Amino acid sequence: MSSPATRAVCAAVALIAALGLAGCGRKGPPEPPPGAPTVKVTRPDGTVEEKPAKPDRPFVLDRLLN
Repeated sequence: MSSPATRAVCAAVALIAALGLAGCGRKGPPEPPPGAPTVKVTRPDGTVEEKPAKPDRPFVLDRLLN
């Protein structure tokens, strides 16, 4: 059997690792892959913006939901 001190150390290490990994990554929306198709969108103020095109991929449960 393990001692209570060993369990406490393991729990502390797991907590520190979880908090450290939770802080990884970049803030912001995900970037599309290079060469992805884009669509030009005109905003109400007249500026044009390129956004990634969303593919039409039906889901298995779409027939039940519609």
